[in-house]
Amino acid sequence: MKVILSTLNAKYIHTSLAIRCLKAYSEKDFDIELAEYTIKDPVMNIVSDLFQRGADVIGFSCYIWNIEETIKVIDVLKKIMPEVKIVLGGPEVSYDTEHWMKRLANVDFIVVGEGEETFHQLLQELEGDRKFHFVYGLAYRKGEEVIIMPGRPKADLNELPSPYRFAEDIPELGKRVVYFETSRGCPFSCQFCLSSIEVGVRYYDIERTKSDILYLIDNGAKLIKFVDRTFNIKRDYALEMFKFLIENHRGCVFQFEITADIMRPEVLDYLAENAPPGVFRFEIGVQSTNDPTNELVKRRQNFTKLSRTVTKVKQSGKIDQHLDLIAGLPLEDYNTFRKTFNDVFALGPEELQLGFLKMLRGTGLRLDADKYNYTYMDVAPYEMLSNDVLSFADIVRLKRLEDVLEKYWNSHRMDHTVNYLIEREFSSAFDFFQEFGDYWEGQGWQKIGHQLEDLFTRLQSFLESRGTQRMDMVLGLMKLDYFLNHKYKPRKIWWEHTLEKDDWSSYMKMVLQHPDALLSPAVADVGKESVGETDVASQQSQPYREMIPAFASLKLGEKELQKHAVLDVLPFSLDHILSGGSPLTAEGRTLLLVVYQQNGQQKPLYYTMPIGKNIAAI
Repeated sequence: MKVILSTLNAKYIHTSLAIRCLKAYSEKDFDIELAEYTIKDPVMNIVSDLFQRGADVIGFSCYIWNIEETIKVIDVLKKIMPEVKIVLGGPEVSYDTEHWMKRLANVDFIVVGEGEETFHQLLQELEGDRKFHFVYGLAYRKGEEVIIMPGRPKADLNELPSPYRFAEDIPELGKRVVYFETSRGCPFSCQFCLSSIEVGVRYYDIERTKSDILYLIDNGAKLIKFVDRTFNIKRDYALEMFKFLIENHRGCVFQFEITADIMRPEVLDYLAENAPPGVFRFEIGVQSTNDPTNELVKRRQNFTKLSRTVTKVKQSGKIDQHLDLIAGLPLEDYNTFRKTFNDVFALGPEELQLGFLKMLRGTGLRLDADKYNYTYMDVAPYEMLSNDVLSFADIVRLKRLEDVLEKYWNSHRMDHTVNYLIEREFSSAFDFFQEFGDYWEGQGWQKIGHQLEDLFTRLQSFLESRGTQRMDMVLGLMKLDYFLNHKYKPRKIWWEHTLEKDDWSSYMKMVLQHPDALLSPAVADVGKESVGETDVASQQSQPYREMIPAFASLKLGEKELQKHAVLDVLPFSLDHILSGGSPLTAEGRTLLLVVYQQNGQQKPLYYTMPIGKNIAAI
């Protein structure tokens, strides 16, 4: 009996831990093959591949992001392979299981909850006496009747074989995200989250966990994402793991979901002193800072302690932080969400993810949906459309904000400019992103694509349309950000007025004659790339606070500068503005020099020279 375990991942670089757990548990007794696709793959391509592989049983791991596409694949598969047994598992079908069995006539079985033992016993029955009523945690058909067996006791995690040591995975380890669990379960009871349903937390043996991680690193893994719901729930366990990873990372990056308000000071101190820059990344679910909302959804959160943790981690300069918000929670109207957004943005996270409430099957909030007058999508991802305090019109506006937040903050293409605008020109971060998002949609830009320079010209258009003050200063900061977005000297610029050729030559001569007069910022502002999941390579170790070498030490001649440098003059004191000074006292001008291809990371370096009144000193 040949078995295929499959899933449709959200992106190619993702991997499925679930199907590897199932294979590891059952491969000693059954011929099991893994087959991963993405939700973007055409249905016929997936079906054709599965058909050519041939199987007696095909299992699919199901989530909100892939269930509808998976159903399309199953319906076609059953037409061409009517004898194949289709098994579903995963969080999306583990709740309202009877609904799924009745809706999906082409599905033969559903494995409910933790699947290793249940799936293995199902395969034994399929190959044997087919007495499915002996299989706990299974839904099956008996004629027209749907039978749902009682749940199975939780497994002893240390009796489960490792899902990380398949030889066929080794060639792709460095190109894809490795998902890794050190525990199962969650200690919290947040009513919007499926993790709240499982009571208690179970851990794998820590020495086994270390051994598996070393195996992955030895075989080329570049990004390991821990899927533990709260990695730091046990202080001693988390601290020991952090120490182990610091000692053995060898360039691999590790991503964790942590609960910031319970992070112990001694753990923070250890990380601040010992964590290599860029090797760790924290995801922190804030969701809301509105106390009545958090109390209602049973989310215990001390925002003061959370802020202290986030601030200390940020000050260390070692660890990127990704903070999450959820719009649409009960009692959180547009105005209180504005406060939530501004509260969290003020912490300065490298990424701020704005998500919208999903009414997940099995959660307490979905069961209480009528109490708060929720309307939501009937099919996955069950996103909320409105409730009694947040209208659909409010949701539409927040979607616009989310769009420009991704483009202009999480991408880190314009950090200097955006920080200045929020601090000096807009009432708050929320107001900047919301007003810009409304303008963006009003121009119809959401319907068309964009290149890098389009982001700059569109921001300029928005700012000019509202009569923004000191546009000369804003445009100067935009030039700096634009230059820092390139690995090589840019071939084109988006602004109209440039230095005359004679002026350019004159300034370049000054640079060559007085290299010591060029100032380098104390900390490199080199346009960190967003650490999303689009490219594993971009998520590897990056020193976030890198000292820039003195310009004179580069020993660049005229020919090298012609090839690798850009020059411009800004009509204000750039250093004064970047250090937080008032625009009203930023007199003078600044010669800006950006050089490329002068370090191993191929990041641009920029230098400044005050000109005008101060030029006599040179």
